[in-house]
Amino acid sequence: MPGEIEALRHLQEAKAFLTQAGVAPTIGIVLGSGLGALRERIQNQTVIPYAQIPNMPGAGVAGHAAELIVGDLGAERVACLSGRAHLYEGNEPDAVVFGVRVLALLGARAFIVTNAAGGIERSIEAGELMLIHDHINLTGRSPLTGPNLDSLGPRFPDMSEAYDRELRDTALAAAGSLGIPLREGVYAGLLGPSYETPAEIDMLERLGASAVGMSTVLEVIALRHMGVPVLGISCITNRAAGRSPVPLSHTEVKERALGASEKFCDLLEELCKRRLGMQV
Repeated sequence: MPGEIEALRHLQEAKAFLTQAGVAPTIGIVLGSGLGALRERIQNQTVIPYAQIPNMPGAGVAGHAAELIVGDLGAERVACLSGRAHLYEGNEPDAVVFGVRVLALLGARAFIVTNAAGGIERSIEAGELMLIHDHINLTGRSPLTGPNLDSLGPRFPDMSEAYDRELRDTALAAAGSLGIPLREGVYAGLLGPSYETPAEIDMLERLGASAVGMSTVLEVIALRHMGVPVLGISCITNRAAGRSPVPLSHTEVKERALGASEKFCDLLEELCKRRLGMQV
């Protein structure tokens, strides 16, 4: 199929460029809004702007640097997507998952996918970290729609364990060793870009969602299609609509994420010290 051939060609062009640049990660990391402070922990860095990578979509949202950061974190060689493309920017699903697919093709054995999210569960406070154990895709989109890319994965991938149990156990142990509270919950991914109404948040609560955001779910679908294990972490940056006494804003999201950045970075560094990529 022409579309399938073109999609694979675009991925292979980006892979060839990054291979030439020496990018060979054991772990892929996707950073959400305001969580870019992790770059300060990465040693022996090479920074590649997205604009230099063939076919790589940009990241136009404030708090997203639009750079690939490659280097050493703990015992892992990481490739860190500092910024992501979103559906609400007008991107197609293939563009949203392009970066994670390329890093998986380059050899990343596992992924840590992070986001800034609004807290739905009433016991969750802003500034906490939440380990994602499942998600609800309410974007109405999928990166697997259309001809299947057979060289990447099967037509009907299993999603019964979208977020790897062994990796979650490692994350809970790492957080415990650092004294960082880490609850588990369900992430609801919506299209955005408007924040949800209080009625929508009540609906999501009834569906079993603990937190809500506008990213992550398509990336996880694409990675599981490729057979790559995923660990998901949400930084709860605000109480969701109807749970918060003040209007929601992206400025608040960035500020709260920055406030939680030290424990977030401590946790990811500890995970890489535990050789996360060697467990899968």
